[in-house]
Amino acid sequence: MQNIKDLFDVFPQPGKVEWMGIRPVRREPVQIVETITVSEKKGIVGDHYSGQSGNRHVTLIQAEHIPAIAALASRDTLDPALLRRNIVVSGLNLLALKDKQIQLGDVVLQITGQCHPCSKMETALGPGGYNAMRGHGGMTAKVINGGVIRVGDAVSVTSTEAN
Repeated sequence: MQNIKDLFDVFPQPGKVEWMGIRPVRREPVQIVETITVSEKKGIVGDHYSGQSGNRHVTLIQAEHIPAIAALASRDTLDPALLRRNIVVSGLNLLALKDKQIQLGDVVLQITGQCHPCSKMETALGPGGYNAMRGHGGMTAKVINGGVIRVGDAVSVTSTEAN
């Protein structure tokens, strides 16, 4: 029988990159992209956060949470660009990946923490948008190995130990 600590390292399947966007200019709309280039020092090339924070090079959100956010914001559907995250991933519980390393395409990321919503969600999603997104805001990550990520790439856990 496995103990609880061992269960923290077991995932039923790999995930998948479903959508990506970059924010070239602060407070401007997200640009939807099919590929992104990621650097260990700068994070996502072309994103306004590039080079600003080592623990927040990349933001990820779980695809399965987007319908929940939409429902809580009284919307039928929700464009991921409104949520201002870089990568939408399906098939993996992102919260369970805290302190773990994941591989997406050529890139290895270390999940560093939760990506809490900001006050912009009130404008983007309407009144109550901030609270609709609380607990569903996704995760932040730092780049361990740079490279290219493409929509459709598999997402796999490569390390279950914090470095």
